[in-house]
Amino acid sequence: MFPSTRSSREGKPSAAGSCASGRGYIHSELDGPIRRFVAIGDSFSEGLDDQVRFDGRHLGWADRVAQALPHAQGTDEIEYANLAVRGRLTRQVVDEQVPAAIALEADMVSFGAGVNDALRRSFDLDAVATGIEQGVRGLRESGARVVVFSFGDPARRSGVLGRISGRLAALRSATVEIARTYGCFLVDFWGVARYDDERLWSADRLHLSAEGHEVTAQAVLDAWGLGDSSWRLPQGDPPRFGWWQRRGQDVRWAGEHAGPWFGRRVRGISSGAGIEPKDPTYRIYRP
Repeated sequence: MFPSTRSSREGKPSAAGSCASGRGYIHSELDGPIRRFVAIGDSFSEGLDDQVRFDGRHLGWADRVAQALPHAQGTDEIEYANLAVRGRLTRQVVDEQVPAAIALEADMVSFGAGVNDALRRSFDLDAVATGIEQGVRGLRESGARVVVFSFGDPARRSGVLGRISGRLAALRSATVEIARTYGCFLVDFWGVARYDDERLWSADRLHLSAEGHEVTAQAVLDAWGLGDSSWRLPQGDPPRFGWWQRRGQDVRWAGEHAGPWFGRRVRGISSGAGIEPKDPTYRIYRP
């Protein structure tokens, strides 16, 4: 699928990367409680555009998971850090955040990256997949459990974003293979109708809304065997807009979100320029 990484799979994974599950390598339940949870990646894991928390940063699905974990798994507390920064490409996540997560001695790491790469003309599937594999391998060899994500098909809700649908489909295939090889947990959004609901997305059509972050938190807990699959089910009838309303929304979106995004790309400025991780060290959550 991505020849540049094939040679690393010729032998068996290390003990840390092997999978004891009998369900096709991809885990569906925890083999012990999570004590130290670290989120790495881009804006998806940083938490844009969720509710604003105590320090002015966005909450996000990872924060919601951390808050729920002590009760869900019946532990006194968990330690949580979030190293994700908006705009980061996969290689930046691997080079900057993976070593930091390892240094924190995390026992569970969420790795969410690749969409920013897919949005660029220079997208290289082999390079992105190789980066994800290298990051996952390093985390697994450190002893951490890892949860990875295959993102949904944007063509189901956006004609503009649908132009990268083929890229994300190919990246999904690579991610599933990596999850199987290294015994990762997998959260697979591809084809999940719940995410076609516009209420799960913020005004920029790229980041999750507060409702979207809550559903995603439920999806992660379900992947760990700490929830159920109800997050997949559509909730009522989503709002429906007429042709003229939709065109008006498109015009506002182009002026308020698409235009500034393309402007930053032309100038070579990342949305994450000058942004620091919101939780570089552990915070403690209790039931």
